[in-house]
Order: sequence, then C-alpha cells, then structure tokens
Amino acid sequence: MKLEDPKTNEINDVVADIEKDLRYISGIIKQKGREILSDFTITPPQFVALQWLFEEGDMTIGELSNKMYLACSTTTDLVDRMEKNNLVKRVKDPNDRRVVRIHLLEEGERIIEEVIKKRQEYLKEVLKDFSHNEVLFLKENLMKLHHDMRVE
Repeated sequence: MKLEDPKTNEINDVVADIEKDLRYISGIIKQKGREILSDFTITPPQFVALQWLFEEGDMTIGELSNKMYLACSTTTDLVDRMEKNNLVKRVKDPNDRRVVRIHLLEEGERIIEEVIKKRQEYLKEVLKDFSHNEVLFLKENLMKLHHDMRVE
C-alpha cells in the first residue's frame, strides 16, 4: 500500500477550501446583484445581456446567445423585451445587410453603469477592513486566477 505525500494532501485540502470559498462568494455576489437589480426595471438575464453589450459592443443574437449559454430563441425573446423597453435596438450591419446586430442604447448603458456602481459600492463596503496592501494582493491574485482560467 502506497502512502500519499502529506504535501499533496495539504494542497488538495487547500484547493478544496478555495473552490468552496469561491462557490460561496459567487453565490453571495449573485444574490446581492439580484437585490440591487430589484431597484431597476430589468431582470438578471437582461442585466447579463446588457453587460456583454456594454463590454464588447454590438453583437448578433447568435454571438450573444453563445456568451450567455442560451438558445438563440431564448436570446431573441430577451432582446425583444429589452427592445420594447428602449434598452437596445436591432441595427443592420453596414458591411453585410443580411446581418443584424444588437446595439446598446443610452438607457441600457445608464442602467448598466448604475448597477455596476452599486455593486462596486457594496464590494468597497465589504473590503473596508482590508488594508491597502491586502486589497492590492487580492486584486493581483484574482486577475492571475481569471487570466489562467480564461478559455480562448
């Protein structure tokens, strides 16, 4: 019978703890995000769609569907509702008139900016007991983790 290396066991335990903490943090952020959204006229999926358009610019229904991991029909319904609320509009691609892109309107941009600002204020409050160096260390390590996890 082969004994496990104690360092391997320790690393496995630490990785399990990190995964659990990230899962809990993700759940808390999602819940807090929904609380913040309750003050606005958009649903959580609409927020995600608006956020993609805000960060990446105009995209087709297919591209947005892929980003959100939704069926194209579901994304079409989502865009229809956002278009009715003057958050986005469909525009023909100037290079290929067969292609229709979803364009973020001023009201959609305003809502995204307000929601993100409120989310940042919440995070700032959570981090109030962290030292400046701890905040910078957290930022650097989260950026590194995000970079290494990114699927390209």
